[in-house]
Amino acid sequence: MYFWIVTALLTLAVLATLARAMLRGSVGDRPPAAYDLDVYRDQLREVDRDLARGVVSEADADRVRTEVSRRILAADAALQKQEQKLEGSGGYITLGLTIGSIVVGTYVIYDALGAPGYGDLALADRIEAAQILREERPSQETAEASLDQRPPPADVDPDYIALVEQLRQAVVTRPGDIEGHELLSRAEGRLGNFARAHAAKAQVISLKGADATASDFSEYADLLILAAGGYVSPEAEGVLERALSMDPTDGPSRYYYGLMNAQTGRPDTALRIWDQLLREGPAEAPWIGPVSAQIEDIAIRAGVNYALPAIGTGRGPNADQIAAAENLSPSERMDMIQGMVSGLSDRLATEGGPVEDWAQLISALGVLGQMDQARAILINAREVFGDDPRAGDILSEVADRVGLE
Repeated sequence: MYFWIVTALLTLAVLATLARAMLRGSVGDRPPAAYDLDVYRDQLREVDRDLARGVVSEADADRVRTEVSRRILAADAALQKQEQKLEGSGGYITLGLTIGSIVVGTYVIYDALGAPGYGDLALADRIEAAQILREERPSQETAEASLDQRPPPADVDPDYIALVEQLRQAVVTRPGDIEGHELLSRAEGRLGNFARAHAAKAQVISLKGADATASDFSEYADLLILAAGGYVSPEAEGVLERALSMDPTDGPSRYYYGLMNAQTGRPDTALRIWDQLLREGPAEAPWIGPVSAQIEDIAIRAGVNYALPAIGTGRGPNADQIAAAENLSPSERMDMIQGMVSGLSDRLATEGGPVEDWAQLISALGVLGQMDQARAILINAREVFGDDPRAGDILSEVADRVGLE
């Protein structure tokens, strides 16, 4: 409230000064023409003093008086014009238009670029607000109920729709048929019936039990999100976490998990997840397109000066390293990560590498808590890449993310 009071007072003071200057055309308390008149009158008195001292002749004095008198008449006419303008309505109209343009223009710009009604929040408060938003967001059922029923695609063969209806009847008579439910889930998805599709997929997972794979849960989450119109519900989040616990490298689940963070006020987390997806690739992966289309906007929301990395450059662990890590204890996995970081550090020190590798090393050291070493690597990287603006942006972004700046 105090901010808006101070802002209003400052705005009124500026507008009052502007109005006074526009209406009076004044410098200080007097119009410019009044100062001119004072100067010219002083010049006339100076001519008389010079004539009395014999410095100028009578003829020269008359010539100077004539020129100064002409200037006095011009200045007096200008002064009268300014006073008439003050008394008329033209100045008020111009003033009103100018002030109106300033006020309206300021509001339009703030409405487009600012956040009306949004108070100033510290980082901790923003994180807390995001957590509340995440916990209180609508359920899957509520999200689906809010959407209009979509008609089947117009280009679908009527015979195919008839076959799908037969498949629906078949799984009712054979509720334990995993393959039948799997086929039904895919068929309903092709028809855009995502609610029915995820219900069939849920039945598949239930029938598989312990044999359900990470891909099963990933596909289930995908159908839940599609049925909710792209919204990641709490139910979908739980399925994504189950898929990622079984396969931390699953691309679709990581994409949607980043999307969930973006939807619940954590664009910073979404940016980290999506940035790693782009770096790992491959370029033809189905999630690369959606991530590339959204990540720069997410970076703006996260307050990060971001540049798209080279896609699929192998910045993540390879398949063998992932497989080996799955069977390790937490301490062994940390030792493995430390070894990978040491190897990357040695390679960059001896062979060099692209800025993305330097950024990955700085980020990894930050995760490990080795901030002094991360800061030293950052300084070294800036020396290596010099004035390269793109490299500078990438290094600044990772430094900000790790907490070095």
